[in-house]
Amino acid sequence: MSEDARKAAALIEERAPGRKPTIGLVLGSGLGGLGDQVEDPVAFSFAELPGFPQPTVEGHAGRLILGTLSGVEVACLQGRVHLYEGHPATTVQPLIRTLKLLGCETLVLTNAAGALDLDAKPGQLMLLTDHINGQGTNPLLGKNDDSFGPRFPAMTGAYSPVLRERMKTVAAEQGVTLREGVYMALLGPTFETPAEIRMCQAMGANAVGMSTVPEVIVARHCGMQCAAVSVLTNMGAGLADEELSHDQTLEFAQKASASLQELIKGFIGTFA
Repeated sequence: MSEDARKAAALIEERAPGRKPTIGLVLGSGLGGLGDQVEDPVAFSFAELPGFPQPTVEGHAGRLILGTLSGVEVACLQGRVHLYEGHPATTVQPLIRTLKLLGCETLVLTNAAGALDLDAKPGQLMLLTDHINGQGTNPLLGKNDDSFGPRFPAMTGAYSPVLRERMKTVAAEQGVTLREGVYMALLGPTFETPAEIRMCQAMGANAVGMSTVPEVIVARHCGMQCAAVSVLTNMGAGLADEELSHDQTLEFAQKASASLQELIKGFIGTFA
């Protein structure tokens, strides 16, 4: 996995010489439009890069884009892979470690999630303060690569308090409602049962999804600072009368994408 990341980074540097991204972006379900706003882009299909699996889920393009956003050089993963597609958790290692090798010290992630708070509304945004890994696996399984990070990395402060305050400041300036809460990742691909939603609530989660946690674990292992925002696309099962579906996820993700994109662009602009 580590060797794949080094090969991918070398290939990218050869084809895009002089690009020095400092911020990495991971764009979730229906939220890839931000990648299309990257200026002076150089794009790579995941299929071109060693160790990068091709996403199979609608709403995930499967491209790595280098360019400028809000005056800052970025590397954008337009789409992600999920464990429910049949990948082992370690599959995310090359994606995130390649960003690190290219120069990214900050990772900004987005996802679509189900809301667990009764006062939440579909289409709202939630800034992640912490996470619960309920996927039953870990992307750092296997032999550790000490050149990236320690065998037993701490996960306190997985979502940087400094970056969270910066994100909240930008949201307030833009007039964007930004909830805060704990994100719980489950394996999927089934949506949760009402009993599972009650379990997530009892464990202290405010939103539930099927992604993000593996990338954050790998990013923190190699010393990257993380910030993440969920688009709340639905209420958890049993909290509303609606029937859950991926179409609904994409619909509300697209409705909220404009405010999310402005928030992320404003946040990135603070690094310029």
